[in-house]
Amino acid sequence: MTGNNFTEVMFFILHGFANHPKLQISLFMMFLFIYLFTVLGNLGLILLIRIDSQFHTPMYFFLSNLAFIDIFYSSTVTPKALVNLQSIQKIISFVGCFVQMYFFVGLMCSECFLLGSMSCDHYVAICNPLLYSVVMSQEVCRWLGVIPYMIGFTNSLVSICVISTLAFCDASINHLFCNTTALLALSCMEALNTEMVTFVLAGFTLLRSLFIITVTYIAIISAILQIWSAAGRQKAFSTCVSHIMRVTVFYGSLLFTYLQLDNTSSLTQAQVASVIYTIVIPVLNLLIYSLRNKDVKNALLKAFQKLFP
Repeated sequence: MTGNNFTEVMFFILHGFANHPKLQISLFMMFLFIYLFTVLGNLGLILLIRIDSQFHTPMYFFLSNLAFIDIFYSSTVTPKALVNLQSIQKIISFVGCFVQMYFFVGLMCSECFLLGSMSCDHYVAICNPLLYSVVMSQEVCRWLGVIPYMIGFTNSLVSICVISTLAFCDASINHLFCNTTALLALSCMEALNTEMVTFVLAGFTLLRSLFIITVTYIAIISAILQIWSAAGRQKAFSTCVSHIMRVTVFYGSLLFTYLQLDNTSSLTQAQVASVIYTIVIPVLNLLIYSLRNKDVKNALLKAFQKLFP
Protein backbone atom coordinates (compact mmCIF):
# COMPACT_ATOMS: atom_id res chain seq x y z
CA MET A 1 0.00 0.00 0.00
CA THR A 2 1.23 3.50 -0.73
CA GLY A 3 1.13 6.77 1.17
CA ASN A 4 -0.95 6.75 4.33
CA ASN A 5 -3.74 4.61 2.90
CA PHE A 6 -3.94 2.09 5.72
CA THR A 7 -6.05 1.43 8.80
CA GLU A 8 -4.66 1.24 12.30
CA VAL A 9 -4.17 -2.32 13.52
CA MET A 10 -5.68 -2.81 16.99
CA PHE A 11 -4.98 -6.54 17.29
CA PHE A 12 -3.19 -9.42 15.58
CA ILE A 13 -4.39 -12.90 14.65
CA LEU A 14 -2.02 -15.73 15.58
CA HIS A 15 -2.84 -18.41 13.03
CA GLY A 16 -0.12 -20.81 14.15
CA PHE A 17 -1.11 -24.28 12.94
CA ALA A 18 -4.65 -23.25 11.93
CA ASN A 19 -4.03 -24.72 8.49
CA HIS A 20 -3.79 -28.15 10.18
CA PRO A 21 -7.19 -28.42 11.96
CA LYS A 22 -6.91 -32.16 12.54
CA LEU A 23 -3.80 -31.60 14.64
CA GLN A 24 -5.30 -28.98 16.99
CA ILE A 25 -6.32 -31.38 19.78
CA SER A 26 -3.14 -33.43 19.53
CA LEU A 27 -0.97 -30.29 19.60
CA PHE A 28 -2.96 -28.92 22.54
CA MET A 29 -2.42 -32.07 24.61
CA MET A 30 1.26 -32.28 23.68
CA PHE A 31 1.95 -28.60 24.40
CA LEU A 32 0.03 -28.77 27.69
CA PHE A 33 1.97 -31.82 28.89
CA ILE A 34 5.32 -30.28 27.90
CA TYR A 35 4.42 -26.96 29.53
CA LEU A 36 3.34 -28.52 32.84
CA PHE A 37 6.43 -30.74 32.86
CA THR A 38 8.64 -27.71 32.13
CA VAL A 39 7.16 -25.46 34.81
CA LEU A 40 6.80 -28.05 37.58
CA GLY A 41 10.12 -29.72 36.81
CA ASN A 42 12.14 -26.49 36.67
CA LEU A 43 10.43 -25.17 39.82
CA GLY A 44 11.38 -28.43 41.55
CA LEU A 45 14.95 -28.08 40.31
CA ILE A 46 15.22 -24.50 41.59
CA LEU A 47 13.80 -25.54 44.97
CA LEU A 48 16.19 -28.50 45.19
CA ILE A 49 19.20 -26.29 44.43
CA ARG A 50 17.96 -23.78 46.97
CA ILE A 51 17.49 -26.16 49.92
CA ASP A 52 20.33 -28.65 49.35
CA SER A 53 23.71 -27.25 50.39
CA GLN A 54 25.67 -29.55 48.06
CA PHE A 55 24.26 -27.57 45.13
CA HIS A 56 25.38 -24.18 46.45
CA THR A 57 28.08 -23.94 43.77
CA PRO A 58 28.54 -21.65 40.74
CA MET A 59 27.52 -24.37 38.29
CA TYR A 60 24.16 -24.92 39.98
CA PHE A 61 23.70 -21.18 40.47
CA PHE A 62 23.79 -20.78 36.69
CA LEU A 63 21.64 -23.86 36.24
CA SER A 64 18.96 -22.40 38.53
CA ASN A 65 19.04 -19.20 36.48
CA LEU A 66 18.62 -21.25 33.33
CA ALA A 67 15.65 -23.03 34.90
CA PHE A 68 14.16 -19.65 35.86
CA ILE A 69 14.49 -18.41 32.29
CA ASP A 70 12.97 -21.60 30.93
CA ILE A 71 9.90 -21.24 33.14
CA PHE A 72 9.13 -17.68 32.07
CA TYR A 73 10.37 -18.25 28.51
CA SER A 74 7.82 -21.02 28.09
CA SER A 75 5.12 -19.11 30.02
CA THR A 76 5.48 -16.14 27.66
CA VAL A 77 4.36 -18.21 24.68
CA THR A 78 2.71 -21.50 25.63
CA PRO A 79 -0.41 -20.40 27.62
CA LYS A 80 -1.56 -18.10 24.80
CA ALA A 81 -0.76 -20.81 22.24
CA LEU A 82 -2.89 -23.31 24.21
CA VAL A 83 -5.82 -20.87 24.31
CA ASN A 84 -5.56 -20.20 20.56
CA LEU A 85 -5.46 -23.90 19.74
CA GLN A 86 -8.91 -24.29 21.35
CA SER A 87 -10.50 -21.01 20.20
CA ILE A 88 -11.98 -19.86 16.91
CA GLN A 89 -10.76 -16.26 17.23
CA LYS A 90 -7.01 -16.51 17.70
CA ILE A 91 -6.61 -12.85 18.65
CA ILE A 92 -3.96 -11.03 20.66
CA SER A 93 -4.17 -7.30 21.33
CA PHE A 94 -1.66 -4.87 19.84
CA VAL A 95 -0.21 -4.09 23.28
CA GLY A 96 -0.34 -7.76 24.31
CA CYS A 97 1.59 -8.72 21.18
CA PHE A 98 4.41 -6.28 21.93
CA VAL A 99 4.51 -7.23 25.62
CA GLN A 100 4.80 -10.89 24.63
CA MET A 101 7.53 -10.08 22.12
CA TYR A 102 9.43 -7.94 24.66
CA PHE A 103 9.66 -10.72 27.23
CA PHE A 104 10.24 -13.41 24.60
CA VAL A 105 13.14 -11.57 22.94
CA GLY A 106 14.55 -10.42 26.30
CA LEU A 107 14.54 -13.93 27.77
CA MET A 108 15.91 -15.43 24.55
CA CYS A 109 18.83 -12.96 24.48
CA SER A 110 19.39 -13.48 28.21
CA GLU A 111 19.65 -17.23 27.69
CA CYS A 112 22.22 -16.74 24.93
CA PHE A 113 24.55 -14.82 27.25
CA LEU A 114 23.76 -17.05 30.23
CA LEU A 115 24.99 -20.01 28.18
CA GLY A 116 28.12 -17.94 27.62
CA SER A 117 28.49 -17.41 31.37
CA MET A 118 28.14 -21.16 31.90
CA SER A 119 30.90 -21.81 29.37
CA CYS A 120 33.15 -19.41 31.32
CA ASP A 121 32.40 -21.41 34.47
CA HIS A 122 33.39 -24.64 32.70
CA TYR A 123 36.57 -22.95 31.43
CA VAL A 124 37.70 -21.94 34.91
CA ALA A 125 36.77 -25.34 36.40
CA ILE A 126 38.82 -27.28 33.83
CA CYS A 127 41.65 -24.89 32.94
CA ASN A 128 42.25 -23.37 36.40
CA PRO A 129 40.82 -25.83 38.93
CA LEU A 130 43.10 -24.70 41.78
CA LEU A 131 41.89 -21.09 41.44
CA TYR A 132 38.26 -21.99 40.80
CA SER A 133 36.90 -20.96 44.21
CA VAL A 134 38.82 -17.68 44.04
CA VAL A 135 37.94 -16.73 40.46
CA MET A 136 34.30 -17.83 40.63
CA SER A 137 33.49 -15.93 43.80
CA GLN A 138 29.93 -15.04 44.79
CA GLU A 139 30.32 -11.52 43.44
CA VAL A 140 31.64 -12.74 40.08
CA CYS A 141 28.82 -15.27 39.83
CA ARG A 142 26.23 -12.60 40.60
CA TRP A 143 27.56 -10.37 37.84
CA LEU A 144 27.76 -13.27 35.38
CA GLY A 145 24.14 -13.99 36.28
CA VAL A 146 22.86 -10.40 36.12
CA ILE A 147 24.68 -9.16 33.00
CA PRO A 148 22.84 -11.56 30.62
CA TYR A 149 19.48 -10.12 31.78
CA MET A 150 20.73 -6.55 31.43
CA ILE A 151 21.98 -7.09 27.89
CA GLY A 152 19.02 -9.23 26.86
CA PHE A 153 16.25 -6.89 28.00
CA THR A 154 18.10 -3.80 26.75
CA ASN A 155 18.32 -5.36 23.29
CA SER A 156 14.67 -6.32 23.50
CA LEU A 157 13.59 -2.81 24.52
CA VAL A 158 15.43 -1.24 21.58
CA SER A 159 13.88 -3.75 19.16
CA ILE A 160 10.37 -3.16 20.52
CA CYS A 161 10.77 0.62 20.33
CA VAL A 162 11.82 0.66 16.67
CA ILE A 163 9.24 -1.93 15.54
CA SER A 164 6.40 -0.15 17.36
CA THR A 165 6.93 2.92 15.16
CA LEU A 166 5.88 0.96 12.05
CA ALA A 167 2.40 0.95 10.53
CA PHE A 168 0.93 -2.47 9.76
CA CYS A 169 -1.21 -3.35 6.75
CA ASP A 170 -2.21 -6.82 7.89
CA ALA A 171 -3.02 -8.45 11.22
CA SER A 172 -2.37 -12.10 10.30
CA ILE A 173 0.69 -13.72 11.89
CA ASN A 174 1.42 -17.26 10.73
CA HIS A 175 3.06 -18.28 13.99
CA LEU A 176 2.03 -19.31 17.50
CA PHE A 177 3.34 -16.07 18.98
CA CYS A 178 4.45 -12.54 18.11
CA ASN A 179 8.02 -12.31 16.88
CA THR A 180 10.10 -9.67 15.14
CA THR A 181 10.31 -11.28 11.70
CA ALA A 182 6.55 -11.81 11.53
CA LEU A 183 5.76 -8.19 12.45
CA LEU A 184 8.35 -6.75 10.06
CA ALA A 185 6.69 -8.72 7.25
CA LEU A 186 3.34 -7.02 8.04
CA SER A 187 4.68 -3.47 7.81
CA CYS A 188 3.14 -1.05 5.28
CA MET A 189 6.11 1.28 5.52
CA GLU A 190 9.64 1.04 4.26
CA ALA A 191 11.21 -0.89 7.11
CA LEU A 192 14.82 -1.10 5.94
CA ASN A 193 16.20 0.92 8.86
CA THR A 194 14.13 -1.05 11.36
CA GLU A 195 15.23 -4.33 9.80
CA MET A 196 18.85 -3.21 10.01
CA VAL A 197 18.52 -2.33 13.72
CA THR A 198 16.86 -5.66 14.60
CA PHE A 199 19.37 -7.56 12.43
CA VAL A 200 22.34 -5.84 14.12
CA LEU A 201 20.91 -6.52 17.59
CA ALA A 202 20.18 -10.16 16.74
CA GLY A 203 23.62 -10.53 15.19
CA PHE A 204 25.27 -8.95 18.23
CA THR A 205 23.47 -11.35 20.55
CA LEU A 206 24.10 -14.50 18.52
CA LEU A 207 27.65 -13.80 17.37
CA ARG A 208 28.93 -12.27 20.62
CA SER A 209 27.59 -15.08 22.79
CA LEU A 210 28.74 -17.73 20.29
CA PHE A 211 32.18 -16.08 20.22
CA ILE A 212 32.43 -16.35 24.02
CA ILE A 213 31.34 -20.00 23.94
CA THR A 214 33.68 -20.88 21.04
CA VAL A 215 36.76 -19.24 22.57
CA THR A 216 36.21 -20.85 25.97
CA TYR A 217 35.69 -24.29 24.45
CA ILE A 218 38.82 -24.00 22.33
CA ALA A 219 40.73 -23.42 25.57
CA ILE A 220 38.80 -26.23 27.31
CA ILE A 221 39.51 -28.76 24.56
CA SER A 222 43.17 -27.75 24.53
CA ALA A 223 43.36 -28.29 28.31
CA ILE A 224 41.56 -31.64 28.10
CA LEU A 225 43.96 -32.91 25.42
CA GLN A 226 46.87 -32.18 27.74
CA ILE A 227 45.49 -34.56 30.38
CA TRP A 228 47.52 -37.77 30.23
CA SER A 229 45.03 -40.29 31.58
CA ALA A 230 42.03 -41.36 29.49
CA ALA A 231 39.86 -41.46 32.61
CA GLY A 232 40.83 -37.87 33.43
CA ARG A 233 40.02 -36.68 29.90
CA GLN A 234 36.69 -38.47 29.98
CA LYS A 235 35.79 -36.99 33.37
CA ALA A 236 36.72 -33.48 32.26
CA PHE A 237 34.82 -33.77 28.98
CA SER A 238 31.73 -35.25 30.65
CA THR A 239 31.25 -32.04 32.62
CA CYS A 240 30.78 -30.15 29.33
CA VAL A 241 28.60 -32.61 27.39
CA SER A 242 25.28 -31.33 28.74
CA HIS A 243 26.19 -27.73 28.01
CA ILE A 244 27.37 -28.57 24.48
CA MET A 245 24.10 -30.40 23.77
CA ARG A 246 22.03 -27.45 25.01
CA VAL A 247 24.05 -24.92 23.01
CA THR A 248 23.83 -27.01 19.83
CA VAL A 249 20.04 -27.44 19.96
CA PHE A 250 19.32 -23.88 21.10
CA TYR A 251 21.53 -22.05 18.63
CA GLY A 252 20.74 -24.47 15.82
CA SER A 253 17.01 -23.74 15.99
CA LEU A 254 17.62 -19.99 16.37
CA LEU A 255 19.96 -19.80 13.39
CA PHE A 256 17.58 -21.85 11.26
CA THR A 257 14.62 -19.60 12.09
CA TYR A 258 16.13 -16.12 12.10
CA LEU A 259 18.82 -16.34 9.44
CA GLN A 260 16.65 -17.62 6.60
CA LEU A 261 17.22 -15.63 3.42
CA ASP A 262 13.52 -15.68 2.57
CA ASN A 263 11.10 -15.37 5.46
CA THR A 264 8.12 -16.49 3.34
CA SER A 265 9.63 -19.76 2.21
CA SER A 266 9.41 -23.00 4.16
CA LEU A 267 6.76 -21.53 6.46
CA THR A 268 5.91 -24.89 8.00
CA GLN A 269 9.58 -25.56 8.73
CA ALA A 270 9.89 -22.14 10.38
CA GLN A 271 6.81 -22.87 12.50
CA VAL A 272 8.24 -26.22 13.61
CA ALA A 273 11.59 -24.61 14.44
CA SER A 274 9.84 -21.88 16.47
CA VAL A 275 7.94 -24.58 18.41
CA ILE A 276 11.24 -26.34 19.13
CA TYR A 277 12.97 -23.36 20.71
CA THR A 278 9.90 -21.90 22.46
CA ILE A 279 8.14 -25.00 23.80
CA VAL A 280 10.45 -28.00 23.46
CA ILE A 281 13.84 -26.52 24.38
CA PRO A 282 12.79 -25.30 27.87
CA VAL A 283 12.02 -28.89 28.87
CA LEU A 284 15.49 -29.96 27.73
CA ASN A 285 16.91 -28.20 30.80
CA LEU A 286 15.46 -31.06 32.83
CA LEU A 287 16.24 -33.87 30.40
CA ILE A 288 19.81 -32.76 29.65
CA TYR A 289 21.02 -31.23 32.91
CA SER A 290 18.95 -32.92 35.60
CA LEU A 291 18.11 -36.48 34.62
CA ARG A 292 21.68 -37.05 33.39
CA ASN A 293 23.15 -35.68 36.64
CA LYS A 294 23.76 -38.34 39.30
CA ASP A 295 23.89 -35.80 42.15
CA VAL A 296 20.52 -34.33 41.16
CA LYS A 297 18.94 -37.76 40.77
CA ASN A 298 20.24 -38.91 44.16
CA ALA A 299 19.01 -35.71 45.82
CA LEU A 300 15.59 -36.14 44.20
CA LEU A 301 15.46 -39.76 45.38
CA LYS A 302 16.28 -38.70 48.95
CA ALA A 303 13.64 -35.96 48.80
CA PHE A 304 10.98 -38.44 47.62
CA GLN A 305 11.99 -40.88 50.35
CA LYS A 306 11.49 -38.15 52.97
CA LEU A 307 8.11 -37.17 51.53
CA PHE A 308 6.94 -40.75 51.03
CA PRO A 309 8.78 -42.91 53.62
